[in-house]
Amino acid sequence: MWDVSEVRKYHQQFLWIDYLVFVVMLAICGCVGIYFGFVKKQKSAQQYLMGGRNMSLMPVTFSLVASFISGISLLGMPTEVYVYGTSYFFVLIGALCMTIITSYTFLPLFYELRLTSAYEYLELRFDKRVRVFGSVLFMLSLMAWLPIVIYVPALAFNQVTGVNIHIVTPLVCFVCIFYTSMGGLKAVVWTDVIQTISMFGAMIVVLVKTTLMVGGLGEVMKNNWATGRLEAPSLKFDFTERYSIWALTIGATVYYTGQVPVSQAMMQRFLALPDLRTSKKALWGFFGGLVFTSLICVYSGIVVYARYHDCDPLDSNLAVARDQLLPLLVMDVLKEWPGIPGLFVAGIFSAALSSLSTGLNSMAAVVLEDFYKPFFKELSTFHTQILVRSVVVVMGVLCVALVFVVEQLGSVLQLTISFSSATGGAQLAIFVMGIFLPFIDSTSSLCGGVAGLAATWWVAAHAQLAQARGALKFAEKPRYVYNCTYTFVASVPTETSLEKKYHYSIIYPTCGTWPSVVAWRSPRLLFSV
Repeated sequence: MWDVSEVRKYHQQFLWIDYLVFVVMLAICGCVGIYFGFVKKQKSAQQYLMGGRNMSLMPVTFSLVASFISGISLLGMPTEVYVYGTSYFFVLIGALCMTIITSYTFLPLFYELRLTSAYEYLELRFDKRVRVFGSVLFMLSLMAWLPIVIYVPALAFNQVTGVNIHIVTPLVCFVCIFYTSMGGLKAVVWTDVIQTISMFGAMIVVLVKTTLMVGGLGEVMKNNWATGRLEAPSLKFDFTERYSIWALTIGATVYYTGQVPVSQAMMQRFLALPDLRTSKKALWGFFGGLVFTSLICVYSGIVVYARYHDCDPLDSNLAVARDQLLPLLVMDVLKEWPGIPGLFVAGIFSAALSSLSTGLNSMAAVVLEDFYKPFFKELSTFHTQILVRSVVVVMGVLCVALVFVVEQLGSVLQLTISFSSATGGAQLAIFVMGIFLPFIDSTSSLCGGVAGLAATWWVAAHAQLAQARGALKFAEKPRYVYNCTYTFVASVPTETSLEKKYHYSIIYPTCGTWPSVVAWRSPRLLFSV
């Protein structure tokens, strides 16, 4: 009988054709950058950053979905379902509420103003201080988030191939920086289309093959129903519940609204479409993409359990971390299908590259529109192109460097994710005050934003302390090891940063929004005395 370490090593074997599939995906992305950078040249900053505001509906919709879904989502959500059940799927209620709110408020407003940066609105409504505050929050949040988005698929690549992340990370990120800096928004959008097809294609192949292997859909549902994994969220109004319907509805609505309409990374694509009607179609297409992605990820979680229902990889220590479950399944089930493991890894990296390229392009827009133009003289078209491309390269290299910092963070990694998620609520609150509360002035909005930011960071820090002290625990679904065919020393891995993100990130924005809206009154009372 094999030892668990031997089984683990057996699953870490990438064939040459798997590497070839992975390299081909990177090469295609690089070619897209060359096409839009040298053949279909971007002649102005508007073309480079906004695609000339005449982008087509289909590729922009694909791009919105691809850039919002990261490798963390593709690896973390199945793990969440495997360990805690399907309640997280109901977060889509919040996504639906966000879609309705955005369709009737944010999109019409931003289209009427013809903005390039979403934060231009904050200066029009308040003043430059508020605009800079919002832009700084966005930049800091993205710089904390993007290295993690890169690190997660690099770790997955290391788990299935054994290749050091210090080798694969710079290589993959160089390709992304190249096509983003050369081709601008159009290159980002069209590579997102390619990467979305790769991402979902890989996931669907894995799910179909595993479903057939375990005996069909009925067997998948039977095994998960027996252990209570197929469940709806709790109806209790209790914030200590991992997922209650109230947290998933209210918290997720605030979370998604903070991450989509008031985020430059997302709004830039909506504003690149020719008219408001087309933009609304893209918004609803984006919601449909979220539904499809969530279905894929949730089903991935229950398929993984159906495969390992009698020999849990976590308790048997076959998977040394919980985010290894899906890569383990791929190498276990599809090892005899040459090229498919390579397609899966390419799909996971595609999700990361979409998020990275979107982030770099949007940061270039923010630096130009919010940090340069309001304070310095106008540049020529040539020098503007140099500036935005330089921002993409510098920020990209910085993100790659920060990946190696993330690798050393350990338990601080979750706190970094938390603080990144926490800024969304404060940002949203400032926009909400500006749009719906016309009597609020600039100083009040700044005080409210700072209060909301402080509140969310306080909650994030104390949540981590509670986790570290064991004061905050959640019941996990049953797992069994009675039918393992290898020897092992039983262990229960600790909760990883990937799945923690899903619990706390939908609570943080809510904690930031209400203090922000309430705190606007403080300076008015202070200065009236």
